[in-house]
Amino acid sequence: MIPLEKVHEIIAKHDNLEKELSSSKLDKRLFAEKSKEYSSLGGIITFAKEYLNFDKERKDLELIIEDKKNDLEIIEMAKKDLNDLKIKKKDYENKLKIFLLPKDEDDDKNAIVEIRAGTGGLEASLFCADLFKMYEKVCSNKKWKLEIISISKSEAGGFKEVIFSVSGNDIYSYLKYESGVHRVQRIPETETQGRVHTSAATVAVLPEAEDVDIQIKDSDLRIDVFRSGGPGGQSVNTTDSAVRITHLPTGVVVSQQDEKSQHKNKAKALKILRSRVYESEKRKKDQERSSSRRNQIGTGDRSERIRTYNFPQGRITDHRINLTLHKLDEFLSGEIHEEMNQELRLQEQNIKLKNLN
Repeated sequence: MIPLEKVHEIIAKHDNLEKELSSSKLDKRLFAEKSKEYSSLGGIITFAKEYLNFDKERKDLELIIEDKKNDLEIIEMAKKDLNDLKIKKKDYENKLKIFLLPKDEDDDKNAIVEIRAGTGGLEASLFCADLFKMYEKVCSNKKWKLEIISISKSEAGGFKEVIFSVSGNDIYSYLKYESGVHRVQRIPETETQGRVHTSAATVAVLPEAEDVDIQIKDSDLRIDVFRSGGPGGQSVNTTDSAVRITHLPTGVVVSQQDEKSQHKNKAKALKILRSRVYESEKRKKDQERSSSRRNQIGTGDRSERIRTYNFPQGRITDHRINLTLHKLDEFLSGEIHEEMNQELRLQEQNIKLKNLN
């Protein structure tokens, strides 16, 4: 049962925001914040208003049913309407409950994804490339825009590291569940005795921070420029186009040398740095109120082993929710990635609902 005062609060908040946004007194930053809040209420306001009418409708229908003067046909119709009303009320109640759950304020943001080869040498770098291809296909299926920020290749077509941004609708709310250690078990092509090797890659998903989210002062940055170089001295630029930016208060360092233009490298480095600093500040706040945070699934802890990809058995297991799918090829092709993600979201909603009750 949703307390009616909570429903009234939603409606009052929506009305107040509507008045504030129609005023010309808000500065640009405040207007952006209020607009985002107003937009989030837009999807639930109809349900909130209708929810308040359920008790009156129920009483009206009960009066018709209890009145023996009414025709039997009218009473039966009222009973059916009452049953439909109870189902509808339960549905609206669930929608309002989910809306009232504590939210991750970054769910509607774009994301920066960093994949790094972990233990396992060449096999780990090949798996790093496999994960990148999987996310490429997921983004393509969802019509999201993926843009590579930087890439470091290894032998045989693998990646030591790849960083990319993803933009579209509610990106972070979907991709945040990918943060952590991804473990792979398979027989390498170079393995002559058919032994299964285990290697790993780490995935970090950062909400893409905007200027409205965090302000970084120029005085807090140290920017160094240097000549970028490729393996074995190849592809060395004759100009100092590579950029290293250090955020002095936090010690976060980002280097960027993929572009030939120093200006472009600086812009990409700042994009990553802003998101890393934002995530660092967010993590501190989460730890301060971590009693419930530790019970959530999408914590973004990149040191946690979250998933195992077992090639000999054709299975993928998510250890956070003990879910195994025997469809590894379909998962890596992005076809059933949504199936796993839905289960992760449902489990987290259930955890939050228990804490709400």
